[in-house]
Amino acid sequence: MMMNLFSSFDPSTGLNLSLNWLSSMIGLIIIPPLFWLIPSRLSMLWLVIILTLHKEFKVILNKNSQGSTLIFVSLFMFILMNNFLGLFPYIFTSTSHMILTLSMALPLWLSFMIYGWSNHTMHMLIHLVPQGTPGILMPFMVCIETISNIIRPGTLAIRLSANMIAGHLLLMLLSNTGPSMTLLLLNILLLIQILLLSLEFAVSIIQSYVFVILGALYSSETN
Repeated sequence: MMMNLFSSFDPSTGLNLSLNWLSSMIGLIIIPPLFWLIPSRLSMLWLVIILTLHKEFKVILNKNSQGSTLIFVSLFMFILMNNFLGLFPYIFTSTSHMILTLSMALPLWLSFMIYGWSNHTMHMLIHLVPQGTPGILMPFMVCIETISNIIRPGTLAIRLSANMIAGHLLLMLLSNTGPSMTLLLLNILLLIQILLLSLEFAVSIIQSYVFVILGALYSSETN
């Protein structure tokens, strides 16, 4: 029984077992058999998406080492899979919780910072003061750039979780008004729900892309 509107986003069961990571493993169990069968249209579509992302990340990262884009392509597929799973009924949306999104964003950002400050210290210091900044404003710019750099993992995590939970909340609020509506209004509500679900489908793709693109841009700044 729901005690409030946000109870549907509670990832715990009666056994006090968190469903955050459990629901994330559903897709990982389904996907592997696709790569062991004769190439189908679905597997070819996955291959086209992976190669397209690889080319785009290669331009952003600007690295000569092969395989540097693998972590971002894998992260994109993982987030996209969990976003899609959340659109199905009775499947928990793990990416709507900060504990999951922050556990992806924080290690990614921290590894970039450790690598950048260890190997390119002067380059990282230069980034704290934008080119053309007056001398009197340099201390303030260093403080602003430092704060904006520190909050990056938080903004990544909040952006993903907030966008995923907002659409689900809107769908739930509209569906709760259904029993009190007339037949005509109910048909209009059903049409609106279908349009919102289509929008959520697009948001699932866009937010996965935004998360990994920003991560790749943060990585490119450390070189």
